[in-house]
Amino acid sequence: MHTEGGSARREPVRSEDELARVVRDHAGRLAGSLVSLLGDFAAAEDLVQDAVEVALKRWPVEGIPDRPDAWLFTVAKRRGLDVLRRQQNYRAKLAEYQAPVQPPPDDRLRLIFTCCHPALAREAQVALTLRVVCGLTTAQIAAAFLASESAVSQRITRAKRKITDAGIPYRIPRDDELPERLTEVLTVIYLLFNEGYLSSTAERAHSRDLVDDAEWLTALLHGLLPNEPEVAGLLALIRLHRARTRTRFTPTGELVLLADQDRALWDHDAIAAATGLLTRTARRHHAPGPYQLQAAIAACHSEAATWSETDWPQIRVLYDMLLVLQPSPVTELHRAVATSYVDGPATALADLDRLSDDLTAYPLFHATRAQFLRELGRDDEARTADERAADLTTNPAQLELLHERLSNHPG
Repeated sequence: MHTEGGSARREPVRSEDELARVVRDHAGRLAGSLVSLLGDFAAAEDLVQDAVEVALKRWPVEGIPDRPDAWLFTVAKRRGLDVLRRQQNYRAKLAEYQAPVQPPPDDRLRLIFTCCHPALAREAQVALTLRVVCGLTTAQIAAAFLASESAVSQRITRAKRKITDAGIPYRIPRDDELPERLTEVLTVIYLLFNEGYLSSTAERAHSRDLVDDAEWLTALLHGLLPNEPEVAGLLALIRLHRARTRTRFTPTGELVLLADQDRALWDHDAIAAATGLLTRTARRHHAPGPYQLQAAIAACHSEAATWSETDWPQIRVLYDMLLVLQPSPVTELHRAVATSYVDGPATALADLDRLSDDLTAYPLFHATRAQFLRELGRDDEARTADERAADLTTNPAQLELLHERLSNHPG
């Protein structure tokens, strides 16, 4: 039987959501290899979309192939021949393009640097990269930016046009060009990790694939730039969070809060390795950046033998340092949580309420506020805050936790 991508084994499609997830996860990795072959950013994206359309029509009938990436690449490659025939130098590229089919190489880091070009506005760089390279939806990117989907969509469209019109080259920048792009590249990987760690959509609570991608890209970047402290900081941060993977959800998918996790099941070897990387970096560079500070906060949690032994004063100091370098209402929210354990919920609630205008559409703001109100005995207000958080939440595991809290509210 003829199969795309040379794979005969097929997995049945269990649901439309699963089909959409598999297509999205693998399609996001095609763009880099297609850009390198075609030299045309827009044409490569069109080929990816063509391949996705074919998969969405055929896989529900034929099943998901054993190698979805090779299947999609084969379909995109065949359509790409027509593009190459219209290019002036098509003969040389055609010979390369007609080589035996192999799963596409993972060129995402190269493509991330292409998208994070200083000719683009910073937010456009990050939004474009998350959409085209990482495969996140516009809704997921909007959630990361606390922005509207229409605003994010406009940024992405303008950025694509700019890359094509300006002829921005597809390559890892020269050493002297790296610093001006590194901040945005790290932001992209960080937001990719966040989306995988706790999804902003209703499709799933988290995505191991996105977390794997984020760690792999950061490790690759660390190999490229071993003396960049913020790259090491982000790698340590991701690995410290991943060390708790086994305890974050119950076997049936319910979210387990940090205070309730079984710390004996954490990967303590991974924690030691990540904190060692962070310590070595701090000794070489005496001015920690935002990712190093976030990793240090994660290390405080990871090294505490029990929840009650968490060093909350130190965590609050680290948040204070982070706010100096990178002011953010979300960081202030997390600082307020630390304050609740240092100075009590009343002080923390006062700090939190100052953020109401900035975070009114952010579900964690209302859920955190509900917790402080509950500790102060203001149960009716706490219920209202939890209801608001539930209205804004799409992540299924977070939503289940909020519904459980609401069912346990007095009255």
